Amino acid sequence: MTGKLYLIPNLLGESCINHVLPTHNNEIINNIKHFIVEDIRTTRRFLKKVNKDIDIDKLTFFELNQHTNPQNISSYIAPLLKGNDMAIISEAGCPAVADPGALVVELAQQKNIRVIPLVGPSSILLALMASGFNGQSFSFEGYLPIDNDKRTKRLKTLESRIYSENQTQIFIETPYRNNKIVQDFISNCKPSTKLCIASEITTENEFIKTKTLSAWKNSLPDLNKKPTIFLLYK
Repeated sequence: MTGKLYLIPNLLGESCINHVLPTHNNEIINNIKHFIVEDIRTTRRFLKKVNKDIDIDKLTFFELNQHTNPQNISSYIAPLLKGNDMAIISEAGCPAVADPGALVVELAQQKNIRVIPLVGPSSILLALMASGFNGQSFSFEGYLPIDNDKRTKRLKTLESRIYSENQTQIFIETPYRNNKIVQDFISNCKPSTKLCIASEITTENEFIKTKTLSAWKNSLPDLNKKPTIFLLYK
């Protein structure tokens, strides 16, 4: 009999764990010995927040990030195949959503292993909830292209969907490029198009505000190195 694969959400930033994650998640974590994670060091810190008495040295960690050899991923689920429960923990928010953990979930589904997602914060959905934009039709686009010409073309295509399909467009950016993406919105989109900036969600410094791009032009916050979600709508 195979084990179960739990998808365990992480905090989005420095916030009180009891305000963001259900205690049920803690109970699951305390009974798992094998974890697939993006960064072992930050995961250890998270687990200590969950349970300060947890014995980290008795846990096994498999690191899954941009440096992982894809050929190694299949070996990560060996404990599951031996009947042990495992968990995927993202660096922030929900595993397998804009997250490499999706590769393991795909493999688990192929092996008929039960996958159990746990409740926790998704910056994408929390930002959408607070934006005032269309929550019935939306598209999470992730990152825009780095190349300026491709970036501009893609942005104009996605903005057209806002008006032709009434569809909210959602983006993320590397935190040190946050200020640039806002300038890209202002330079390439209609002044009347609305932008919601949702930064440091669930933390003491949470900032969520919706304005037209013309209104943002002279009142931009400094978003450098702050985890932020961007949403565009009409």
